[in-house]
Amino acid sequence: MRLTDDNPQHGWKPMETDRPVADILADVQVRIAAACAKAGRTPEEVEVIGVTKTHGPDVVREAWEAGVRILGENKVQEAAWKIPASVSGPSWHLIGHLQRNKVRPALELFSVIHSVDSVRLIEQLERVADECGYRPEILLEVNVSGESSKDGLKPEQVPEVLEVALGCRSLTLTGLMTMAPFSPDPELSRPFFARLRACRDRWEREFAIGLPNLSMGMSNDYEVAVEEGATWVRLGTVLFGHRPVWRPQREDVERWEP
Repeated sequence: MRLTDDNPQHGWKPMETDRPVADILADVQVRIAAACAKAGRTPEEVEVIGVTKTHGPDVVREAWEAGVRILGENKVQEAAWKIPASVSGPSWHLIGHLQRNKVRPALELFSVIHSVDSVRLIEQLERVADECGYRPEILLEVNVSGESSKDGLKPEQVPEVLEVALGCRSLTLTGLMTMAPFSPDPELSRPFFARLRACRDRWEREFAIGLPNLSMGMSNDYEVAVEEGATWVRLGTVLFGHRPVWRPQREDVERWEP
């Protein structure tokens, strides 16, 4: 059984799979290729983001060795310990909600931020990036489902925020991100992915810009997302098994605080 950390004091539990990540990734890539074929796309248009939330550095290493080149984390605090302890090489993306008081460590850790959802956050990102010489890519998170439990901009709020993002000199806006409501039936996610793609196409026309990246689709619905235009799919459970229970040590939490 694959363990999720080399150091048991951090509380990482064994994963619930014995299949090598390389074998699972190969299966995923076959499914992505089939979804691309249905949509008239090529597999090269889609990249897998391996979501290592609550998994340890050994899983990061195995993912890297299996061929996963982009890894995603949900929380800056967890990434602040994990990334320095992990193999060098992966491109790290922040896919979870970003608080403004975590912007500085986020920019130190991540090259792409998927979850930009306000003018105030853009302004803070721009200020710190300009001050420190960072040049991150950003995506605007759009709540196309209208669920109150989800973060993200309402579609009608996006044009104003998009204008601000386009005026930044240290941030590069490259696309949009969304989360569909969870459902055991992936087909129920399709309207939300199609809606994000349609919004992207409209804003590209209205602003005469390119927004090539659509970050959408997770372990339960990534094939449908690919059929609807996803360029980045965020995969955790399907690659790495069920998330372990993790309890950070007090000294880790204190070290993570900004």
